[in-house]
Amino acid sequence: MATEQELGVREVDLTGEVCPMTFVKAKLHLDAIAVGDALTLTLKAGEQIRNVPRSLRDEGHRIEAVRREGDRYHLLVRKGE
Repeated sequence: MATEQELGVREVDLTGEVCPMTFVKAKLHLDAIAVGDALTLTLKAGEQIRNVPRSLRDEGHRIEAVRREGDRYHLLVRKGE
């Protein structure tokens, strides 16, 4: 199975951000891609992983996969309409 990198999915590391800027920056990156395209967001455990996925779903985006690596989470997000 191909990885996100092999498929050309852009990766965005938001682990250095503080909420609510984490969601704001995630939204800006999603605004830059076409509806139906995907990107991978890297988030920290805690507040980021609790809040960002919920907010993205509320905006109409789909979380297609979540992969945990230590205290980081990689979310494959498909842009909604």
